[in-house]
This record gives sequence, structure tokens and C-alpha cells, in this order.
Amino acid sequence: MANVSVAAEWQLVYNRYYRKPEHYQMRWKNIDLSRNKVACAPFGGPIAVIRDESKIVQLYAESALRKLRIFNSAGVLISETVWKHPRGRLIGMSWSDDQTLVCIVRDGTVYRYNIHAEVIEPNVSMGTECFEDNVAECVFWGNGVVCVTDTNRYFCIADFKTMTVCELARPEELKELPHCVAVIEPKYTLTGNVEVLIGVDTGILMLDEDGVQKVDDNLVQKMAVSPNGSFVACFTHDGRLVVNNMDFINPVIDQTCESALPPEQLAWCGMDSILLYWDDMLLMVAPQAEPVRYFYDEPVFLIPECDGVRILSNTSMEFLQRVPSSTEYIFTIGSTSPAALLYDALDHFDRRSAKADENLRLIRSSLPEAVEACIDAAGHEFDISRQRTLLRAASYGQAFCSNFQRDRIQEMSKTLRVLNAVRDPEIGIPLSIQQYKVLTAPVLIGRLINAHHHLLALRISEYLGMSQEVVIMHWACSKITASLAIPDATLLEILLDKLKLCKGISYAAVAAHADKSGRRKLAAMLVEYEPRSSKQVPLLLSIGEEDTALVKATESGDTDLIYLVLFHIWQKRPALEFFGMIQAKPLACDLFTTYARYGGCYMHEFLKDFFLSTGQLQEVAFLLWKESWELGKNPMASKGSPLHGPRIKLIEKAQNLFSETKEHTFESKAAEEHAKLLRIQHELETSTKQAIFVDSSISDTIRTCIVLGNHRAAGRVKTEFKVSEKRWYWLKVFALATIRDWDALEKFSKEKRPPIGYRPFVEACIDADEKGEALKYIPKLADPREKAEAYARIGMAKEAAEAASQAKDGELLGRLKLTFAQNAAASSIFDTLRDRLSFQGVS
Repeated sequence: MANVSVAAEWQLVYNRYYRKPEHYQMRWKNIDLSRNKVACAPFGGPIAVIRDESKIVQLYAESALRKLRIFNSAGVLISETVWKHPRGRLIGMSWSDDQTLVCIVRDGTVYRYNIHAEVIEPNVSMGTECFEDNVAECVFWGNGVVCVTDTNRYFCIADFKTMTVCELARPEELKELPHCVAVIEPKYTLTGNVEVLIGVDTGILMLDEDGVQKVDDNLVQKMAVSPNGSFVACFTHDGRLVVNNMDFINPVIDQTCESALPPEQLAWCGMDSILLYWDDMLLMVAPQAEPVRYFYDEPVFLIPECDGVRILSNTSMEFLQRVPSSTEYIFTIGSTSPAALLYDALDHFDRRSAKADENLRLIRSSLPEAVEACIDAAGHEFDISRQRTLLRAASYGQAFCSNFQRDRIQEMSKTLRVLNAVRDPEIGIPLSIQQYKVLTAPVLIGRLINAHHHLLALRISEYLGMSQEVVIMHWACSKITASLAIPDATLLEILLDKLKLCKGISYAAVAAHADKSGRRKLAAMLVEYEPRSSKQVPLLLSIGEEDTALVKATESGDTDLIYLVLFHIWQKRPALEFFGMIQAKPLACDLFTTYARYGGCYMHEFLKDFFLSTGQLQEVAFLLWKESWELGKNPMASKGSPLHGPRIKLIEKAQNLFSETKEHTFESKAAEEHAKLLRIQHELETSTKQAIFVDSSISDTIRTCIVLGNHRAAGRVKTEFKVSEKRWYWLKVFALATIRDWDALEKFSKEKRPPIGYRPFVEACIDADEKGEALKYIPKLADPREKAEAYARIGMAKEAAEAASQAKDGELLGRLKLTFAQNAAASSIFDTLRDRLSFQGVS
């Protein structure tokens, strides 16, 4: 009998059954759909209602001010607001995919509202042309709209996320507005762009951005594109419903209707049938079937869904859909399918009848399919008791089926618990299981939190094993917005009590919302609980807590964060205050000084101020010294340039600063001598008109003076810088050899006994390839070994051998022999001397 009562509500359309269960009795009061403009969101979404100003209506006990009201699908009021846009009549409104209510007025302005009837800024205009020509009609689809102006121009917003307006091709020959307009969504077109079908006096035209083309000769008054974009249903001027595919060649349906008047609404019911609504009748047309009529004594509004149509009236919300196959197998009158017999077996089992076992034996081979059908049918049911009975039947059959997937019943039970929870009238989201699968659980949870059903969203997230962070975050932000009267400390306790439920939640994001809401103190208190410095520090800066931000950044050890804070404070605070903040933080100080050292002259001046403020005079001196070197790299700092004066002054300043600290005596002396050397070098360049002295060493300066023949200047440098005699002799010997002034060299060697000996004289002559000059000094060498090596270097084997024999060094003889390996006579001399030394017992 249960099967009979269920199937009795169905309507047979050819070989398919349809059902129209009632979801809700509408809870609103005094709402007449015929007096209002209505926009219903798909997937059981909210309903927006506003009085239609294009109609003359009687006002009862209500304000003359128009109100935009938003209800859930059960007619429970969610929010309302006064309509405050007098810039033109409301032409159309619709819900976008993210449940934003989009309203378009006659001048082309687009207003957007969230589900709480709050305006979303900024408003957008369809363009100057729409403003001047006025919008006559607008056709919405999931996330876009096409507007038709009074001058027959077509403008499109393809995506409400970008709100970019483009104009479609204009049918030039048309003088009147089209009879009807339908849109093929971009995802179903070959070009990926919006295509628009318009019904005109000559047939059907297709518009896109590139052009206009005629696609059919039928004169149509109403059109609707199928949910998959493959077919278009057209109501013709002679009262026929014609369904074509997009090539408009072979009609799938060509059905004559009872009225030639165009229907008020035309909608697809899934992919199997089309609904036409006139004033008091709803007509359902399907292929190869007689039309089915439903009569209403009140206005209705059709809401297409992916698997059917929701029918909204003043008093109820119904859902017209094709009966799912699994449900049909079980509840069709007289059905003997395995699923029906399993369902019947449970009934017998409950009545303790032996026929239960008989039914099971009949379907033993098909038992897995029967169990699956019962589970699937339970998912498609809205009646909770029927869901429970079907799942019990599946569980009963599963007990006798060893090879069935055990967790299917558990999965379906989870899904149904979620669906039943959101179908509650207070929530008002009557999702079918197919809609739920298309929408997905994360999107459903997002819609629940946007509607401020946070507790239910949290429980569903926990039940499905999903992250609860999004729910708790949204609740916290909403709580802050709605709790202006609660003190910060009290509100903080309330927030922390819930935020701690989710590990890893971003306290910084909640704090940022608190700051945006004007509760800076609460934001500062919240951000203290953020464990991630990368999120904590930027927020502290944004709310003006620079001191805390610097502490947190230095504690983290992240140099990028420290630099972020330093640059922020540097721009916001006076220099002395900035210096005081970083002085007590060594890491921040080090990073700042490292950056400033390589930041150019401006940074150097700032860095000098910092060092002076902290008493680090030696660091200022080093900077001044560095600046003098940088100044020396200037191309103008040559040939007696006046830039040498500032360089010397910088070094003298550095020397004065060094002299004020006992620990930098060496640096002070070095700076003093550097300044003195630069001054002498500057004078030399000026007198010689040669830019070859500045920035060279003392030794190079002396050598250059001798090379230029300016011995007096060389002597002056020697005296000024107390150059030692040994160093002086070395420099002068090689300088004279460089200019090949052998007479001066010889004279210099005879002035007095050289403190460095004569070896440098020999080396200077040999390096200059002057063996004759070298012979003047080799005999004067005191060490026979040095003398032997010197003779060897100029190729005098015999003299080298004699000198080596005087040294009585066999190893030296062997080394010298190798030098003359190519000379047999010389080698024999060394062998003879070596043998003689060996005989004398000298090794």
C-alpha cells in the first residue's frame, strides 16, 4: 500500500514519470508575486522580492517606500532594506553564482547587494550609450547579463566578477525591439563568447561580438535555451512549441499548444521536458507525449534547476522533477524489480512474515543491485521517514550480500543528514542530492556562513571531516562587526573561546578585520595570539604598533621582516625617534647599518647622524674616510683638481674623530699621515702637471719622484714620513735602474756603504739586462754563495764555480751545474770542483 500511495502522486509522461512534491508552505505574509518583481537563486538559494513600479497596485497597510526583501526558500525573511535608487525604474534583477543580487535600472546602472541586503560598492554603469538610450530589457544567466536598449543596441557583461562591459553586433535593419531574447552562455559556444538569440518579425537572429546571422525563419514570441546549451525551445506566433538543436534543422519537438498567446514564462525541466506558464495553467511538454497540465489559482514563478524546476507560489514551494530510475523501480505500482521485492521484504520482516525470506530467495542473484537501488532512492527522497525506510531496506539486504561495498550506506546517511539539516525551513535550502553533488559541500558551507548560519556550517564541516577554519574565521569577523557595544576585553574572551577550537587559524586576519571595523585596540590584543611572525608583523605596522612590530620581527630572526619594519618606521617617524627605537636592538641596528653603508651619499649622511646620536664617533670617522675614497674615484679628481681639498678635509675630520677615542690611536695616526701624503701628492701633481701621484703609496711616490728626476721631492717625502734608510736605498736603486741612469746608480753606491748591501744593485742591473753594470757590483758581494749565484745568472760559469768553491758548498755546485747543463765544458768544471770538495771531506 505504501508503494501505491507514493506512485499515486506521480504523473506519467509517455514512458517517464514526474512528481511534484511540496517542499514548504511559505512563511511570508502579504506577499503577492503578481505585484512584485521576483529573483530566485538556483540550488535552493534565496528569493528577492521588490514591488513592481511598472504596475499599478493597491497599497494596504504598508509604506509607500519600496523595500527590497530577501527571503529563504521557505519564505523566512533574511533581510530587507529601503530601495534608495531613484535614478530610473528597475528593469531586472537576478542572483549571480556567488549569491550576489544584481539589479539593473533603466539608466544602465548596476547595483549589487549581498544576502543581507547590504549594498556592495562600487556601483557599475553599463556605459554612456545605455545611459543615453535607456535599458529596455535585460536577460541574465548564471554569472552575466545582456541588456537591450530602446535603440536596439546590445550590451553584455560576461562575468560579474570583472564587470567588463562589451557591445555586441547591432542588427541595423531592425526598427523595433525584439519579441524575445535568449542567451547561450560562453561555456557552451564554440568561440567562448556570449551568443544572443533574438526573435524578430523575420525569424531568429544570432548575435555575437563579430556579427549578426539569421538562423531560423520561425516567428517566435518566447525562447529558452536548455541547461546544457544544446537545444532551444521556441514558442511561435501561431501557438506551437518548437524545440530545435542549435543548427535549427530538425525539430526535436513540434507541439501545438492550446493558446496562441505567448506564455508568461518558459523554462526547461531538466533536459527531458519544457514548462510553459500562462495565467492559471502550467503546461509540461515532452517528446512523444501528450502535454500535462497543472492548474493554479495563484501566480507562480518558475526556478530552473539542474534536475528539475522549483515552482514558487504565494503559498508554497514545490519541486517538479522526473522521478529517478531507482525510485521508479521500487515504487511503481505492481513493480517486481529486485529493489521493489527487497523493499517489500523489509515490510514482511517487520511484520514477522515468512514471505520476507521468500522475497530474498527470489532476488538472491540481484541482491547487490537491489541494495544499491534502495540507497540511491533514499538519496533522492525529501521525506525523512521514507529515507529511513529505504536505508533500512538496503541495510537488511546488505546483511545477506557478502560482496557489497559496506560503506555506501554510511556515505548516503552522511549526505542525507547534511541535506535534511539545510532543508529545515529556518535554513531554507531545499537541495536535491543531484544539486548537492553539483554545488559541492565547500560551496554549501560557504553559503551557510554568508547567511550567518555559522553553527550549522561548523557542525557540517566537523561531520564531513572538512576544515573548520573558514567557518570560525567568518563567525569571528561577523561577531566583531555586530558587537559594537561589547567592550574589547569581553569580546576578546568570546572570540578566543571559539578561535582556539581550530589549530593554525589566522588570528592576524581576524585582527585585520577588527582594525578595519574601527576597533584598533581589539586588533592589537588579537594579533598577540598570532604565532606566525610573517602575518603578525605587517598587521602590527598597519595598526600603528611599530614598537611591538620591531620586537616581534627581531625575535623571529627573519631579516626580511626586520627590514620591512625598519623601512616603515623610517618613513613614519622622525630620525632621532627612529634611532632611539633601534638602538637597543642589536640585530635591527646591524641590519640598518649594513643597508645604509651601501645606500649612497644620502644614506651615509643618515648613518652618520645615527652614529653621532649613539656616540659611535669612530664609525663616523670611518664613513668620512670612505667618502674621501669615493670622492677620489670622481673623474674630476685629477690634474690638480680642487676636489683634492674636500678629500683632505674629510680625512682630517676623520682624524679628529679618531683622536677623541683612546682605542683608535693607530687609525688617527694613519688618517693624519694619509692627509699629509695627499697634500704632498697634490702639490707634486700641480708642479709636474702629471696626474700620477694621488692615491699612490709613499714608496710609489718616492719612486715616481726619482724616475722624474725630482730627487729633492723624493728626499722631502722620505723625511716627512721617516722612511728608513734600507727602504730608501731599495726604492732609489730600482728607480735609477728603471730610468737606466747607471752613472747615478754607481755614484749612489759609493756615497757610503749601502745598508742593504750590494745585492739589490746586482739584481736591478740583471733585471735591466745590463750584465756589464752588474759586474761592477758582484765582486763587492760579501757572501760567496750570493756571488756564485749572481755570476751564474749572467752566464759566467768559471767565476760562479770559483765563488762556489770558496763557499765550500757541494749542494750549491750541484744546483749551479744544472744551470749550465747545456754547456759541457762548464759542467766538467763543476764536476771537478765537486770531486775535489768530496776528497777534502766537504759535503
